[in-house]
Amino acid sequence: MQPNNDTWISEFFLLGLSEEPELQPLIFGLFFSMYLITVFGNLLIILAVSSDSHLHTPMYFFLTNLSFIDICVTSTTIPNIVINIQTQSKVITYAGCITQMYFFIIFSGLDIYLLSVMAYDRFVAICHPLQYMVIMNPQLCGLLLLVSCIANILHSLLQTSIMLQLSFCREVEISHFFCELNHMIQLACSDTFLNNMVMYSAALLMGGGPFAGILYSYSKIVSSILGISSAQGKYRAFSTCGSHLSVVSLFYCTGLGVYLSSTGSQNSRTSAIASVMYTVVTPMLNPFIYSLKNKDIKDMKGALGRLLGRVVAVTHSVPWEMFLARDFCG
Repeated sequence: MQPNNDTWISEFFLLGLSEEPELQPLIFGLFFSMYLITVFGNLLIILAVSSDSHLHTPMYFFLTNLSFIDICVTSTTIPNIVINIQTQSKVITYAGCITQMYFFIIFSGLDIYLLSVMAYDRFVAICHPLQYMVIMNPQLCGLLLLVSCIANILHSLLQTSIMLQLSFCREVEISHFFCELNHMIQLACSDTFLNNMVMYSAALLMGGGPFAGILYSYSKIVSSILGISSAQGKYRAFSTCGSHLSVVSLFYCTGLGVYLSSTGSQNSRTSAIASVMYTVVTPMLNPFIYSLKNKDIKDMKGALGRLLGRVVAVTHSVPWEMFLARDFCG
């Protein structure tokens, strides 16, 4: 589908975090290393949970999906900037920009929805522990995930559809390291009233709704924990949601920082730098937070140990002669 442009724009220029040539190797190394850590850390969580039947619980079901979404979020943005730095090109095609924006809206929205669903999971675990497995049955978990996917796909389709109606006649430089919705709207030279209305309404509904659900769940959790008489009981109850609360705080605090930086400063580059926190840093830190602070750390460590043990066992069980024979026999 072609945009309704007076002047056909076939490409944009992503200015990135800095235009200084001497900083490009540093930015390349930083983004590339963070991407590898993010992919490896989240993939390790997925493999550990999938390979251990003891971790096949609703909490870890949502955690594996969160890890997968975190990989997808970073994969929509970081590879492009790494390739651009390596090739010394800032160009991204119009179709590539729209596609990147489409998938980023889906995956970042799923991040928010999954955090909300995980808050509900912790609410049921703490406030209704005896009914936990009955309420959080596999059918409900699958339904919550399916509804989250459908809602965010429809939301992304709406945003990209009305974006395709905008005209980009003059300025095609994006002061960001990826095609972010708000920056794209600001570049348009046609009327953006509808786009802004849809963007802010969707932010209120798609972002504010899940956040309200998180606040409600934790208000009930705190109320339930305060009703526990023993200090040990309070600690055990709080430890079941400590990791999730840390991830929620990190995600929303960095997201709020991006919003404040974009409204309080006219410098788009400041907003781009702040965006690194919730688009790159937060997905990278999530595996460490859940591995280091979860009350089931022994189960996670045990699963990782068994997973690595299987890999080592498989490696040692295959004779080196087989590899040599394969190499020599072509």
